[in-house]
Amino acid sequence: MKRITSEAIAALRIDPRQCVGWVREAFLMKGRAQLPPKISLHPQGSDFINTMPCLLPAEYRRFGCKVVSRIRGQHPALKSEMMLFDSSTGEMVALVNCDWITAMRTGAVAALAIRTLRRSRASVYAFVGLGVIGRATLDCLLASCAGERMHIRLMRYKDQAERIVGEYGGAEGVSFSIADTMEELVRGADVVVSCITDADGLLVDDPALFEPGVLVVPVHTRGFQNCDPVFDKVFADDTDHVRGFRYFDRFRRFGELGDVLAGTIPGRESDQERILSYNIGIALHDVLFGAKIELEIPPPSLCRKCDGGLIIDRLPIGCRAA
Repeated sequence: MKRITSEAIAALRIDPRQCVGWVREAFLMKGRAQLPPKISLHPQGSDFINTMPCLLPAEYRRFGCKVVSRIRGQHPALKSEMMLFDSSTGEMVALVNCDWITAMRTGAVAALAIRTLRRSRASVYAFVGLGVIGRATLDCLLASCAGERMHIRLMRYKDQAERIVGEYGGAEGVSFSIADTMEELVRGADVVVSCITDADGLLVDDPALFEPGVLVVPVHTRGFQNCDPVFDKVFADDTDHVRGFRYFDRFRRFGELGDVLAGTIPGRESDQERILSYNIGIALHDVLFGAKIELEIPPPSLCRKCDGGLIIDRLPIGCRAA
């Protein structure tokens, strides 16, 4: 069994554009995968522990189950591990640290949703929440939209916005500004992306502040519930994962992003439509990322001391000579 660490994944230097390609591949196979809704448990307050299983189509020979948690005070805010199995034998082939996978598949899905559902000639992109997920989304968006002229408007929080400008300010064709209020952030924006992991209430009290043609992408689903019954369309990664939303039965029109990508339902049909895209996060993406990465990681070597235990993450496991 392989123990795949975050350091091993980082060493692969996977391009953000590859991540966007992988999530698109996953969406297009969704109808042939087995994807039960995640199980969410809440130990206290807004903390959660989610269990997320998925069986990929037969040709991939992989089943995986990710456990992801958000516990107040932990860093990063989201932590996750995945057990990966050969679905043809039941053998566990890898234990995968999913901190990088969770961030990058989330950012890649958001970027893919933006490219798929934004209005034509979109140029102003507003971001609130500039932590790990916000940076992953920005990485994937800039990589997949390379060459486009974009203005990125950032919500001020501590020194995060200033640091983003300093790190990304050299991107060709990209300019930045910083907003001090949510009203200033969303007014006139073509795309609004929220990557905050916790919200006690609504982020924008009046949905009328969102202008015609806007695309709102609440990556962690929080803070925009008042938009659900008034926006023209709502899309999500998976129907069963959002069926329990308070206003699900009041969505004006609803569909899955994968069906838009496959061409079986329309996405945006007018530059005047206001659209929500709930990228709630599904195990299908995690398991496909894990399967792709597992193929690139060499198998563990035998312990030289005893030729018995395995060297996993540089530590002897079951070594008889230790």
